[in-house]
Amino acid sequence: MPRLPKDGPASGAWQWSRTAQTQRALLDAARQVFTERGFAEASIADIVQRAGSSVGSLYHHFGGKSELFIALWQEHQLAHEEAASQAVADARKQGVTDPGQLFEAGARAFLQGSWQRRDLALLFASGDAPPGFEVLRRQRGREWIGQNDSLLHLTDVPEDRVYAAILTSLIGEGSYEVAGARNRRQAESVIDAVIEYARRLMAAGVPPRA
Repeated sequence: MPRLPKDGPASGAWQWSRTAQTQRALLDAARQVFTERGFAEASIADIVQRAGSSVGSLYHHFGGKSELFIALWQEHQLAHEEAASQAVADARKQGVTDPGQLFEAGARAFLQGSWQRRDLALLFASGDAPPGFEVLRRQRGREWIGQNDSLLHLTDVPEDRVYAAILTSLIGEGSYEVAGARNRRQAESVIDAVIEYARRLMAAGVPPRA
């Protein structure tokens, strides 16, 4: 087998590939261990054993067990965001311009992702998490409210913010019910129910201001 050069682009690509593979293996192993045992009971030794890696490698790539948990959560959130954004973009390509319908498209994709990654959705909702995690969740929630505020063409006044927060919370809480469904059929039924509640809220609109 030919040797790769010690320097140059080929060597750099090989090193990057090895790094990505190691990180992926650690994330996949952490997902298994965290969802089986919870964060508190999960051990670094078990994670690295399943990943076929080492304790030193875990600390090098992620910094520790807490950071590995956060990395999994961030990856989960990114998958949600990408799916919702793609669904909204696809709806726009099909000629949809109504803000409520665009919100519905993104919300449905978000909820479907909660079923596809239900093990992670339930893990992150369990309360068994590293210190500071709830602060990150609340911060992300505020960002999500702001995104929905913009999608629904709302103004930056308290009444509109509350309206966007209620819709956002409905989808967020509904996602946990989806993740806890017994099977896909039940999950789809829950998704339809959540979307219907969102439609009713949007049909009612923002309450008149005093």
